[in-house]
Amino acid sequence: MTTPQQQRAVVYTHSLDSRFQDTCILEAVAAQTARMPGAVALQAEEEILTYGELDRQSNRLAHHLRSFGVGPNTLVGLCLPRSVDIMIGALAILKAGGAFVPMDPAYPADRLAFMLEDAHAPVLITNEVLARRLPTAKCSVVYAGDPAVADYPDRAPRVDIVPSDLAYVIYTSGSTGAPKGVEITHASLSNLVGWHCEAFCVTAADRATSLAGLGFDAAVWEIWPYLASGASIHLVDDLTRNSADFLRDWLLAQRITISFVPTPVAEHLLMMDWPADTPMRVLLTGGDTLHHYPPRHLPFTLVNNYGPTEFTVVATSGVIPPDSRADFVPPIGRAISNAQIHLLDENLTQVDEGTPGEIHIGGAGLARGYHNRPDLTAERFIPNPFSSEPGDRLYKTGDLARRLPDGQFEFLGRVDDQIKIRGYRVEPNEIVAAMNRHPAVRESLVLAREDVPGDKRLVAYIVLNPNTSVTTATLRDSLRDRLPEYMLPSMFIRLEQFPLTPHGKIDRAALPAPDTANMLLDETPVDSRTPVEQRVTEVVCGLLHRNDVNLDDNFFLLGGHSMLGAQLIARLRDAFKVQIALRTLFRSPTVRVLSAEIERLNAAANAPGQLAPPESASVAISGVERQV
Repeated sequence: MTTPQQQRAVVYTHSLDSRFQDTCILEAVAAQTARMPGAVALQAEEEILTYGELDRQSNRLAHHLRSFGVGPNTLVGLCLPRSVDIMIGALAILKAGGAFVPMDPAYPADRLAFMLEDAHAPVLITNEVLARRLPTAKCSVVYAGDPAVADYPDRAPRVDIVPSDLAYVIYTSGSTGAPKGVEITHASLSNLVGWHCEAFCVTAADRATSLAGLGFDAAVWEIWPYLASGASIHLVDDLTRNSADFLRDWLLAQRITISFVPTPVAEHLLMMDWPADTPMRVLLTGGDTLHHYPPRHLPFTLVNNYGPTEFTVVATSGVIPPDSRADFVPPIGRAISNAQIHLLDENLTQVDEGTPGEIHIGGAGLARGYHNRPDLTAERFIPNPFSSEPGDRLYKTGDLARRLPDGQFEFLGRVDDQIKIRGYRVEPNEIVAAMNRHPAVRESLVLAREDVPGDKRLVAYIVLNPNTSVTTATLRDSLRDRLPEYMLPSMFIRLEQFPLTPHGKIDRAALPAPDTANMLLDETPVDSRTPVEQRVTEVVCGLLHRNDVNLDDNFFLLGGHSMLGAQLIARLRDAFKVQIALRTLFRSPTVRVLSAEIERLNAAANAPGQLAPPESASVAISGVERQV
């Protein structure tokens, strides 16, 4: 008897779709547009854009960009909220010959300013509100939806693009305290798209998703394979994409057939109930270590993926079959098309099967290097000792893995102390550099702790200057001005000094686990809280294993996630005999708002002629009724 997964398994290969060999991705998108101009290309809630409309709008914008001198290898900033305008902008930049630089508007203004300055982008596509946060004196600003763009021709400008030209530059966390831009060419992007379309049998009938943040390179992976295949892309709203419960319902309601979901959320999806006739056939995941195998009843195929930004999103990939084994984590698969994976020791010698080695990657997906950083490029992109081809290189990932007997790779962590959090790659030194700018902080370090399995958190250890004090709120506010939310530590541990090894280095293994005695607290008097606020605080602290939660602290930024959110709702129901809607937590995840909602529900239940809310209430999310 076959399982649902076996019945719906994709034809998974590692070959390259011939449509994308020695070609630019724009040619594939143009072919789909000519074949079916009326088909849906993009959908964001009620907004729908057909391939024909996408083509015309991006063509006009491309001509507008050309008027500013945009051409091959010109970097163009793209700073917009998640919307169809991002897709239009990126496509227009490529059609003008340029390379897009994604800039997530959720990042602090200082970080966005650095990216814009470092890229030397002569043009920025944004909106009026975001433009006020950015130093635009050195570049021309093009506003999304500018009516003046409608006056340009709706046919694509004629631009000669070669495979070695840049397609995009994406900034990642930098070990020196500043982000670094990774340069990806059209050839590398085409290799990713060709492999993806062949591996997952992508056709125009597919309905794919876009939910990754703009600063996460998986966002690139979510766009181009599907536009090149004539499929439709459906944008997930911010509330839905951060909740496994909401996301599951949305995927079903939108009849999604293939989706990428970052590992932490994907692991929650695996454990949920799915109808046997679920339209989705492939769930792609990556960005962090996958800890669980899928259950046997899961009606779609789970594929685990690994790859640094420096190798165009994906370097290895593999289907994860149902398995009850708990002695090792699911593997990260095998090399994709035209990728070479070498596990090497410190002498650049191949290690034996089963022996840990640093992952070195070569092949068609390799980045050109780091923008404006020839020193760092030479350090990390080294000559390939296994190739006689002039100029052939390998990228030193800093990741450890071992080769399994079946040829797949098992990921073992980092050679250095780089961290993956919520699918993002984080250089702790960048957080440390920002933290040490606070006048009260003498020295600091940051690491990821997983004291509860599956609950990885950034923890900061700090030593203060003499006769100074600081609160977690003050530190977070200081960091929030310089770092994106995903890089903010969820806990701050105060130490008199760092423990050292006999060689004088910081002994990370000796750093204490967070507890009430060493955690930096906020100076909020407990008696300033109402009884309800006090009880809600106790419940939140118990779930998060901490004792410094303020009334206005964000539950999710302190380390909470959708599964803990569901537990919080259940505990509050038991404590107060009220049913809080899960959406209330996701929209306003603070003790103050939750307490106010509890008091409102209690008042309504006790009002004359009113009935207490039922133990279970249903809400409609994206057309699907669900219990919360």
